[in-house]
Amino acid sequence: MNTRPMTLTQKILAHHARRLERPWVQAGDVLQLRVDWTMASELAWNGMDRTYQALGRPELHDRERVFLAVDHTVDAVTLAKDVRVQRLVQRSRDFARERRLRHFYDANETILHTKFYRELVQPGQLVLGADSHTTSHGGLGAFAIGLGGADIVAAMVLGETWLEVPEAIAVEYQGTPAFGIGGKDIILKTLGLLGRNTAALERTVEYRGEAARGFTTDMRFTIANMTAELGGLNGIFEPDARVAEWLAIRPSNKDEALYFRADEDAPYVQRFSIALEKLGPQLARPYSPDNVLEVQDAAGMAVDGCFIGACTTTEEELVLAALLLEQALRGKAARPASPKRLVVPGDLAIHERMRQASLWRHYERAGFRIGPPGCSMCLGVASEKALPGEVWLTSQNRNYENRMGPGSHAWLASAATVAASSLKMRVEDPRAALERIDPSVLERILARKPAGRPIEFPSSEPRLPVTPHPHDGGTRAGTDSGGRFSGRIQRFGDHVDTDAIIPGEFCHLDEPSELARHAFRYVRPDFLERVQQGRTLIVAGEGWGTGSSREQAVWALAGAGIQAIIASSYAFIHRRNLVNEALPHLVVTSPAFHALVQEDEELVVDLETGLVEHVASGQWFQAERPSPIARALMQEGGLVPAIRRLGARALHLGAP
Repeated sequence: MNTRPMTLTQKILAHHARRLERPWVQAGDVLQLRVDWTMASELAWNGMDRTYQALGRPELHDRERVFLAVDHTVDAVTLAKDVRVQRLVQRSRDFARERRLRHFYDANETILHTKFYRELVQPGQLVLGADSHTTSHGGLGAFAIGLGGADIVAAMVLGETWLEVPEAIAVEYQGTPAFGIGGKDIILKTLGLLGRNTAALERTVEYRGEAARGFTTDMRFTIANMTAELGGLNGIFEPDARVAEWLAIRPSNKDEALYFRADEDAPYVQRFSIALEKLGPQLARPYSPDNVLEVQDAAGMAVDGCFIGACTTTEEELVLAALLLEQALRGKAARPASPKRLVVPGDLAIHERMRQASLWRHYERAGFRIGPPGCSMCLGVASEKALPGEVWLTSQNRNYENRMGPGSHAWLASAATVAASSLKMRVEDPRAALERIDPSVLERILARKPAGRPIEFPSSEPRLPVTPHPHDGGTRAGTDSGGRFSGRIQRFGDHVDTDAIIPGEFCHLDEPSELARHAFRYVRPDFLERVQQGRTLIVAGEGWGTGSSREQAVWALAGAGIQAIIASSYAFIHRRNLVNEALPHLVVTSPAFHALVQEDEELVVDLETGLVEHVASGQWFQAERPSPIARALMQEGGLVPAIRRLGARALHLGAP
């Protein structure tokens, strides 16, 4: 068979393609793909239920492969007192009962990604989640991406999705990191070197190199999890002996593993080499996860609170931080419990393992409260949140403005660094305490290797049956939707995230007009008023719509009356959401355009030609042409109208 070299991601996509016209795939191909798993939280399901209702609440393609967890908005206080949260939770419970979901996890049982990674996902699978940190599951060698809720509902119902094969970069780790330097320090270093929404934006990030093969599965989870912060479409490690050992200790969900490998001459558009042997603990300052420095450079800085938790904080990190506290408190008096010290495990099973190993007592001696599993302070929408002006050191994955609560300031670090800093509530390098820990104790507690001989695992290659693409008279290729209009500008900069567009505390809403009233609540509170005055066009720089997958960000813009968005580049998930909701958006990369246009100036937009006129100067600029399926879905009025008219054929719109 005449094939071309492929990346790991390309092999998984080729294996899941509904039909191939040649025995390989390459960047830019648009594929219709079989989906193995879909997943969502109660916060995402709130909007997804709206889509599901619009589709007529059809049967699911495979209810055994739908994963739903109540984790984003819940803790004991909110669950008991917050009517909005109660409605969110009940809506998820009702759906789980309606469709008899096998994999439904109620409030404070687990964090969405934690249980799925530990118990269900397998190498080579294709996973779609209504959460940007679905990238986590690339740690075990799955192709896992976050999408908006409409895409996830479509996949739940149809069993398939469409995707343009992304370009790929390789991050190659060299050298052995010191004991206690984990996945969080490594990905923060990577963010600091590569930058947010730059080389990784809308691309696959494949983590490779001799050092990567030595990473534990928990380290891989954290690195893949925070690929979302790089702007990557997905992050992925090649599955190997470590992954095989991890699967071997599972009682089930281990027989579909596919151990694909990237070809030696795989077509990476860029390669980055990162040395780890001298890497120290890392910090990320507000308000970007790539605003990175060495912990020692901030040593002594006072903090108001310390949080250890969220999906990015693994069992391995929780155990290590407990052992660190044991050493740091040896011979010292216990600290009084404090509302400003909180640790939250990712799953009840982890909580129980920590209890059996008597590890929670070290957190309690250090003054930590132990919360139930959930996203907790990472999102700042439940009862646990930082107060205005407070500085928190946190092991979560995002430190955007207001992320932990309105007016709060989050500094990102590993759980070990947060634990070391919690004793004096000042940033402290954890290495002095880490050096006193016996690594074999950590290994014994985690106990992840099966007894007996080494695990053998077969190398896999994708099935690549070539099938000519049939012409389907029931669909149409879709032409550009017409439309020429003018409006005045609201000007934004680079990396405007969905937390800024619609803060998490308003994601319980699903009506565009309601969401519009809260759009840019904390960064541009007069946004809606400006739209109503005629500033109906957004012009932005790089990475518009980064961060959370929340489709409420698009609904808020549409509800406000935005006619179109023009940006240099978009975050992948947000751009898909714009397509699904048929909100016009153009990519104009010309530096001259972005240097020229200013707040409140007038533009004329021609959607059919992709031309944008700057009225004051009379200059015209050309936008990039979107893919045929994106144009066709926009013409249909979005994903839901397309599926209602065409069913599964909607995902083949624009095909040759």
